[in-house]
Amino acid sequence: MPDRRPRKWRPLVFALAAVAMSAVVLVLAHNCYSTFTASNEIPPEATPQFALMAEAWNTIRSVYVDRKALNPETMAHGAISGMVDALGDSGHSTFLTKEMIEEEKEFTTGQYKGVGLELRMEKGHAVIVAPLDGSPAQRAGIRSGGVITKVDGKSLIGLNVVQIVKMILGPEGTRVRLTVFDPKSNSTQEFTLTRAAIRINNVRWHQLPGTSLAHLRIAAVSNGVTKALGEALEQIRQQQMTGIVLDLRDDPGGVLDEAIGCTSLFVTQGDALLVKDAAGQVRRVPVRRAPHATRLPVVVLVNEGTGSAAEIMAGAIQDAGRGKLVGEKTFGTGTVLQPFELSDGSALLLAVEEWLTPKGHSIWHKGIAPDVEVVLPETVPPLLPDEEGDLTAAQLKASKDTQLVTGIRLLAGGNR
Repeated sequence: MPDRRPRKWRPLVFALAAVAMSAVVLVLAHNCYSTFTASNEIPPEATPQFALMAEAWNTIRSVYVDRKALNPETMAHGAISGMVDALGDSGHSTFLTKEMIEEEKEFTTGQYKGVGLELRMEKGHAVIVAPLDGSPAQRAGIRSGGVITKVDGKSLIGLNVVQIVKMILGPEGTRVRLTVFDPKSNSTQEFTLTRAAIRINNVRWHQLPGTSLAHLRIAAVSNGVTKALGEALEQIRQQQMTGIVLDLRDDPGGVLDEAIGCTSLFVTQGDALLVKDAAGQVRRVPVRRAPHATRLPVVVLVNEGTGSAAEIMAGAIQDAGRGKLVGEKTFGTGTVLQPFELSDGSALLLAVEEWLTPKGHSIWHKGIAPDVEVVLPETVPPLLPDEEGDLTAAQLKASKDTQLVTGIRLLAGGNR
């Protein structure tokens, strides 16, 4: 869900980190709430359905035994939320009350610290999209795809993402206990994490030991990443590297404009993506001229934590034949979300556009399949560029990070 907005407003997917963390995962379409004004008149074709709703409303108001529970605002919001849920766009389109919006804004004051997780709601469950590089969650071994079921022993059933985030955030240095269910192994594990201010260096690289290859890591496609990536590629050129392992694993994505800019540094012709609107009209989004664009061979590492803007990059590189994808199927984020404020201060967050790869492949709920599938065991964390300085070539080759080792092998063999 790449973001076209510079503001870091993200009630659906929230980085459990300090405000300094600049990665944005929620795709919002404009710099403010949409100026679109919907009529409050009942359309003729929907009259029977609205009459049915009124019938249910009046029946509840007339006979329900707990009279204190008959709150018109709560009932209206429940009906709207159910209407959005009926779209089946779990984890994307949603309804936000005014209170939920205000609660989320409180998190941007800087008084809360976190553990470094990207979350999204999926069928009522808090699913871990990715741990952030260098965060307490990553150091503890928490992996993408897990479901948080309890926070400090309290069940999350029935809670929304803002309420869950509020339970996890807290003063720096304090501890929080997360119970995480792993659907792959059908097992549950508890993690006790210490909250911290999390500042991420989103672009890092290191020469892989015993090779002339660069391991280039993008942790999140946030504001400023295109510039940082261009500078890294210039360093790689000056140090005469002969190939690049582009690591997008557990990169939850971010800003659409940055995704286009980053893609343009690897793909110099054609489109970065296609965008399809509600009417089925498709428009092309071409790559841009990029002074530091590289022509070096590239292999891209992906996994189920690769989402949003990172998927745009991976899809464009794959479609252009620019390099092979190695790893696991990506997360499957493929919509542009736009907020629509309602008259009482609540809001609808709706998918208004779907993005496709340059060849027209849909990613939404499907993900991008790698060219070379390599599944990393749950107990093996991906190697990061910062961790490779003390490794020998033999140690790297024997590394349990088989995705990285496969990427190196492909580049050494001419990307075959």
